[in-house]
Amino acid sequence: MSQNPAITEYIQQCPHERQDVLNQVREIMLSCLPEAEETMKYGMPTYYYHENLIHFACAQKHLGIYPTPSAIIHFAKELQNYQTSKGAIQFPFDQPIPYDLIQKIALWRRDQVLAKIK
Repeated sequence: MSQNPAITEYIQQCPHERQDVLNQVREIMLSCLPEAEETMKYGMPTYYYHENLIHFACAQKHLGIYPTPSAIIHFAKELQNYQTSKGAIQFPFDQPIPYDLIQKIALWRRDQVLAKIK
């Protein structure tokens, strides 16, 4: 997958101290979702393959991950220490970002979509 310049611009417009986290999340998405299109939707970096797989965004105090409600339910136990809503997860910037968990969620979403299209 090629990198979308709009995502690069989005990250560059975020606070400098947040850019490393955003670039790491982007790298996770690019490496584990190679079949997905990297695009901007709803003003957020989005990874699309037959449907929206996952979005991420920089908020003032947290990294937002938007993997659909089904992923929130599936990973409820692992997400119990984080604020979640129907389709969103908040990872506070003042705590270590759980990159391994983010990767697991992205891979699960990919597998979920692949199962639908077979």
